[in-house]
Amino acid sequence: MDRNIRQGRGHKVAIYTDRRNYTYSEIQEMANKTGNAFRELGLGIDDRIMILMLDEPQFFAMFFGAMKIGAIPIPINTMLTPSDYEYLLNDSRAKALVISEDLVPLINDIKGELLYLRDMIVVADDEPQIPFRQKVKNASATLETEFTTKDDVGFWLYSSGSTGPPKGAVHCMESPLVASENYGMGVLGLTEDDICFSAARLFFAYGIGNSMFFPMAVGGAVVLNSARPTPESVFDHLERFRPTVFFGVPTLYGQMLEYKERQDREKGTKSDPNVHELSSVRMCVSAGEALPEDILRRWKERFGIDILDGIGSTEMLHIYISNRPDDIKPGSSGKPVPGYELKIVDDEGQEVPKGEIGTLLAKGRSAAQNYWRKVEKTRSTMKGEWLNTGDTYYVDEDGYYHCAGRSDDMLKVGGIWVSPVEVESCLIEHPAVLECAVVGHPDEKNLIKPKAFVVLKDGFTGSEKLVDELKKWALDRLAKFKYPRWVEIVSEVPKSATGKIQRYKLRQAGEKADTASTAKK
Repeated sequence: MDRNIRQGRGHKVAIYTDRRNYTYSEIQEMANKTGNAFRELGLGIDDRIMILMLDEPQFFAMFFGAMKIGAIPIPINTMLTPSDYEYLLNDSRAKALVISEDLVPLINDIKGELLYLRDMIVVADDEPQIPFRQKVKNASATLETEFTTKDDVGFWLYSSGSTGPPKGAVHCMESPLVASENYGMGVLGLTEDDICFSAARLFFAYGIGNSMFFPMAVGGAVVLNSARPTPESVFDHLERFRPTVFFGVPTLYGQMLEYKERQDREKGTKSDPNVHELSSVRMCVSAGEALPEDILRRWKERFGIDILDGIGSTEMLHIYISNRPDDIKPGSSGKPVPGYELKIVDDEGQEVPKGEIGTLLAKGRSAAQNYWRKVEKTRSTMKGEWLNTGDTYYVDEDGYYHCAGRSDDMLKVGGIWVSPVEVESCLIEHPAVLECAVVGHPDEKNLIKPKAFVVLKDGFTGSEKLVDELKKWALDRLAKFKYPRWVEIVSEVPKSATGKIQRYKLRQAGEKADTASTAKK
């Protein structure tokens, strides 16, 4: 942030919003005043400050203001329950909570005791409420930065909970710089002329890189949208602010395609890939879950733009495997991002041959130091320099990495491993399927077989005929042991805040239903 001022970008727009735009000088002043106001509250080095905020400019001021005084900002998911926030506040031992006014009822509804929270700072209409606003207003615009090194704790990010309760991943000061250099510049080629727009929110790793670390690392700009990222609102912002790089997740890309394809049908017109709402965008990026080939193909046909699929994590901070603008292999996560090393191992930790599925390990300087108050999980996940990602992958003959799902999502059918992602990618190519999730389910002999939960596109209705059609669709395209023996039509599939399908919740629901059925008998 300060470097952009020194390099003469003080007058340049850093943030675009519905209300107004903010220059680098304004963001710096806001952050400095906020840091001084934090100090006046008695906050300082190593104190935790939890940030429960929508995507708005004050997020930048609170985050950087905290880091500058050596305090530890902890952005958290804005879509949780009061009991979740009780857990996170007590687990982190945060002394202060910065919260958007619209989210205050979630904290007021906490039933238990908050053991460590001392101050709650409410932000409304881009400004803190009294009395913190007065502290900021009267604070100096010059902030004496606390002495820290690259190895000091910079911030925490709680995991999205795709495999269970959230864990606090502790990141050092250097992590954002490394991720920005490796992926933001090394793969995306971001420059000060770029305007980034991320449907993924600031409170988790993918979003904070897209919207804050990357644009500020190169002197670029970001579009912030505090509203829920529906297809309608996303397209509205794309047309209004004309960003050059758009970041989304597979689920949203599918919803956006469905939204525009429905409009095309209603108008009775055929889309022109040279004239569309993304005409300013030079690049689209996807992460959070494997991008189905069908969505990539239809997106390119509709908008004439490729989507760069990749994989990242809270622990590694951002994307560490990615396709490239000039090197895309549909259905794959791409190749290692410069600055990261990868290997795929079996249960004994030995590297597997090309083409075989194993657990993905990654190594890079943006990796988290540890999990807060989770010693055993730290030891099992962070193995020296290597991070056990918990994802299963294989490498093809050309060196492209292919996701096979979470290690605990893999199914063993007839003694052979089956990737739920492969079955899902097949089903989503059916004209009626919007999205789906595949898990293991016991048959009458208590043998595990694939079961698919399917969300239909608008205009399609669930029926026995359609269920049979979907089974046959998969059977005609996959090895026989891989096709889903059951297909259940549902209104939605459970997802984490990052858009990752939470298959474990579907498994748990199935186990409860089976137990209830057995008890009834």
